[in-house]
Amino acid sequence: MNKAELVEVVARTAGLSKVASEKAVDGALDAIKGALRKGQSVTLVGFGTFRVGRRAARVGRNPQTGAEIRIKAARVPKFSAGKALKDELN
Repeated sequence: MNKAELVEVVARTAGLSKVASEKAVDGALDAIKGALRKGQSVTLVGFGTFRVGRRAARVGRNPQTGAEIRIKAARVPKFSAGKALKDELN
């Protein structure tokens, strides 16, 4: 499912226009991104938790030349599925 399909499903299930549905989906995604940018986690009970993880600096290799390269430390988004979501899939 891509974003356009998600917007369509939200519009159909919530009884909204596609324009209003797209604004709602964009608003929710922006809120999640904003919280993660601040280092906060976002928990949707029954669905899961979005949080910020840390990836340490490390040495990698350029696959074409084999030369070592330094990869900087980074903050990365992580998602942990909630129990209800896991149960839904099994």
